[in-house]
Amino acid sequence: MKYIALVTGASSGIGREFVRQIAAAYPSLDEIWVLARRLPALRELKEELPGKNVRILSLDLSADSDLEVLEGRLKRERPCIRILVNSAGCGKSGPVESQKWQDASRMLDVNCRALTIVTMLCLPYLKKGSRIIQVDSGSAFLPQPGFAVYAASKAYVLSFDQALGAELKGRGVTVTSVCPGPVDTDFFKTGGITLTPLKKIFLAKPERVVRKALFDAEAGRSLSVCGRSIKLVRLLGRLLPQKVMLEITAKLFLQGKKELL
Repeated sequence: MKYIALVTGASSGIGREFVRQIAAAYPSLDEIWVLARRLPALRELKEELPGKNVRILSLDLSADSDLEVLEGRLKRERPCIRILVNSAGCGKSGPVESQKWQDASRMLDVNCRALTIVTMLCLPYLKKGSRIIQVDSGSAFLPQPGFAVYAASKAYVLSFDQALGAELKGRGVTVTSVCPGPVDTDFFKTGGITLTPLKKIFLAKPERVVRKALFDAEAGRSLSVCGRSIKLVRLLGRLLPQKVMLEITAKLFLQGKKELL
């Protein structure tokens, strides 16, 4: 049987870093399947890892036809998926009324729908000891004015992960939600999101986020939180009423807009 890792969103940012660290930490894997839309970026990633069997799958996971390609590949080869990393994601900031519905639709398609379907497609190929790692966000812990659709999509992922983890416990398969704060990747640039001075202070390196995520997954933890800011947000979310937290986040959003004017 072929043992593999499968990583979505592998062309950049956190997903790309997962591929690098998995290649180094799991030399016994037969292949690493890397999924993303951008074929040139995936080819560059493969060149970074000489001696590693990297399988490139240039797919748009928001398209049903591409999801069917992945389904067909899995059915034909029937690998054992040792590690599944769902890292594909996208985000746009701004008040809901100022956003294009197409952007909101894509966030839901990629962050929620694609992650759910890829997970479902992979479930038959997970064995005892397999790990599912879902790249979520600290935004999952509370609603965020100015980032409403994105935060809601990540809250979905966290809820899905927790329920799925309970379902898979008897199979010996764990699910880890990775919930960092802002990470130093192209995510903000790609989404047209300007970092406020406050967020820049807490910007984390993807290497650290991924290293902790892999450690937490191997330890069987359901949650991997990297960064002091998100640990504080999570604590405050437990201590303070949601109404108070919403007022705080709304004020921070408005303050951030003033600082960027």
